[in-house]
Amino acid sequence: MNDQNLPAGGGVRLAQARYNFPAQFKMIESFWKKKLNNTPSVPGVYLMRDPAGAIIYIGKAINLKRRIYSYFRNNNGRKEAAIASALHTIDYVLAVSEREALILERQLINKFKPFFNSMWKDDKSYPFIKLTSKEDFPRLILTRKKISDGSEYFGPYPHVMQIKTLLRWLTRIFKLRPCRLDIRSDKMPPERKVKSCLYLHTGKCAGPCLGKIPSEVYKSNTKAVGLFLRAKFVDLKNSWEKEMAAASRNMQYERAAELRDRLGALGQMQEKVIVRELQPEDLSFALKNTDALKELKDKLSLAKWPIVVEGFDISNISGTLAVGSMVCFRNGQPDKSCYRKFKIKTVAGPDDYAMLQEVVYRRYKRVLDEKGKLPDLVLIDGGKGQLSAALEIMGKLDIKNVPLASIAKREEEIFLPGRPGSVKLPRESPALHLLQQVRDEAHRFALSYHHKRRKSSLFPAAQGTPSIRP
Repeated sequence: MNDQNLPAGGGVRLAQARYNFPAQFKMIESFWKKKLNNTPSVPGVYLMRDPAGAIIYIGKAINLKRRIYSYFRNNNGRKEAAIASALHTIDYVLAVSEREALILERQLINKFKPFFNSMWKDDKSYPFIKLTSKEDFPRLILTRKKISDGSEYFGPYPHVMQIKTLLRWLTRIFKLRPCRLDIRSDKMPPERKVKSCLYLHTGKCAGPCLGKIPSEVYKSNTKAVGLFLRAKFVDLKNSWEKEMAAASRNMQYERAAELRDRLGALGQMQEKVIVRELQPEDLSFALKNTDALKELKDKLSLAKWPIVVEGFDISNISGTLAVGSMVCFRNGQPDKSCYRKFKIKTVAGPDDYAMLQEVVYRRYKRVLDEKGKLPDLVLIDGGKGQLSAALEIMGKLDIKNVPLASIAKREEEIFLPGRPGSVKLPRESPALHLLQQVRDEAHRFALSYHHKRRKSSLFPAAQGTPSIRP
């Protein structure tokens, strides 16, 4: 199969996420505005194809709808007009953030080398992030040349300003030295040269120039930077938690506090930085997710794309050791950093409806108190009864702009508030597959927590055994 036709000829149909245009661009602006009305206003990457299916241009956008529509305005520049005149089809891939979109854009351009991207490419090469691993005290550097010098290179990245911001953030969080001094374990610079360093006095640098941090400890920090840039967030979190627990046991409280702050910064990042090697199957999977979200929006008559879906389930045995779960799917994929588990506190006996209400209340009461962001769709495992129970709680919380749905396992029926009947999607429907995946993941997560509670009740920890809380 020709890469230029991927995935159009690869069995991935995008009827819901694709638009066909006439070869000659003579339509009025209002026509295109209406045609593109269902395009999501979220970050992503768009792939423009000619009538033969070949990719002629790839771009990224923080708002797909606005960016794609800009190609069909009457006052277009030379670039947009040339692309629009050759355009027949637009595919798009949703992204978690603009930062992820720009990385995906670069990877796709490198893979497919579209004509118009090459035609308008600037004279500058795209920058890399360089980690000088061979130094005793490595640094992070922005460079446009990748050479064999023993350093680690990440990238390339197409947008310099965002990468410079990321570089400053990493240097500050990991307390790496921003200077270019020649610092070795056996050769420190003269004290007079570094004692007035602003980074040192403000605590933004660990101070390797004055021997304030051993090379092996500093290199542990740079190893963590490498994990971050490879998007190994779970590994990084686990590593920091173990190190923080060890530091607490050894009464190294300053180190433990530093690791605690790093974990907090990692958890509060508003955007995910995803650096990954793109495989053909990854692109196909992402496009399938886009298709599923578009179909879900249409079939459930949602006001906007269900970019964030939160699913709930309850697990108990005759009311004992009852627990609840909430899972989160972002752009059709599990986002485990947002998962939550609940120990039922207010319900005695086998009352699944009341348990569900407690979990839904606790989840969204906290979101409202913390001024967090509500999901685009809430999915309940069950039928009309479970849906009504959840809807009642949302009403008590005065949450009116979040759509709810439930899915019953036996017939895979979907129930919506205000509809007397159910919605039945074809078995092969991508939207149904996504709802099933959310439902099954919520069930798995609740069951896993319930099993853990049962095991703890059967085999309680030995008396007097100290517990370590990072």
